Amino acid sequence: MTAVRIPVAVLGASGYVGQHFVRLLDDHPMFEAVALTSTERSAGERLSDRWHLAEPPPELAERRLERSGPATLARRGVRVAFSALPSGTAGAVETELTRRGISVFSNAADHRRAPGVPLLVPEVNGSTLSRRTRPAGGRGLLVNNPNCSATGLALALAPLRAPLRPVRLDVTTYQALSGAGYPGVPSLAIADNVVPYIPEEEEKLALETAHLFGRLRGDRVVPARFPILPHCARVGTREGHLEAVTVEAAARPDRTALLSAWRRFDPLRGLDLPTAPHPPIELRAEADRPQPMRDRWAGAPARARGMAAVVGRVRWEPPFLRFFVLSHNAVRGGAGGSVLNAEFAVRRGCLEAEP
Repeated sequence: MTAVRIPVAVLGASGYVGQHFVRLLDDHPMFEAVALTSTERSAGERLSDRWHLAEPPPELAERRLERSGPATLARRGVRVAFSALPSGTAGAVETELTRRGISVFSNAADHRRAPGVPLLVPEVNGSTLSRRTRPAGGRGLLVNNPNCSATGLALALAPLRAPLRPVRLDVTTYQALSGAGYPGVPSLAIADNVVPYIPEEEEKLALETAHLFGRLRGDRVVPARFPILPHCARVGTREGHLEAVTVEAAARPDRTALLSAWRRFDPLRGLDLPTAPHPPIELRAEADRPQPMRDRWAGAPARARGMAAVVGRVRWEPPFLRFFVLSHNAVRGGAGGSVLNAEFAVRRGCLEAEP
């Protein structure tokens, strides 16, 4: 571990994903949360007054939320900002932070397709992050985690790309209410209902999955070219996005080889990343798994709870592989993904405790 913990800020700490950032950074061996920022409306309140999850971390519960901009955070020695700001607001703030030498690990969508900004899932495309990775005009890193559904899908597909050689991907998502933030979807819109439309979600899922499986040419990622055809629906579960996946394959490995590829997959083992789950994919043999209520918190060790993807109902009828995958949208697909990206950046020598 780093000898000195890196001082960090959580941007949007009063929101749903922001509070998962706070929870994951509590007593973190690499990072120390020195600033929790919020909107002007909640600035000055205690974190516990705005807490939506089970219990706030005891050491941070009485911390006051603050309205601090990039200049103030830079003067206070903040080296990293974890951004849970809403898309549309995040872009300008994150750009200014990197200009001032603060590295940003963001859950927002504003920079996901910007030149020089890695869209990162370390187990899938860790090679896209290097010391040279900087946004235009920035002195600090800017790293995005992808759309929450794309993250779980990419994890499940990563071990299979070589043995299957996909030629087409169909995916239907059943996305939890918390994917819409807090307080989420109005109860009368979702009770006794499934909403078969989430604005821009299908476009993000297709584009970002293709990017995650693209090839790095120089400093540019050339997206994967096989068709990716998503349907995205909002369902009445609290947390955990479930996805039904069909892969049309060019290759014909046997079923045992595919299951073995999932079980062996653990590319971050040995890097000593506190939030990395080992293994990152858990296979379930039961006919009725994965389920959001039972599997959303998959992942070990304890700090990595919610960081593993769970795969089940595997059916291999060449050329079609069908399975379900579940991942925690706010942890693996949100705050936990960004924290893991920052840990990975430390290990890659891209992020240091001192400027």
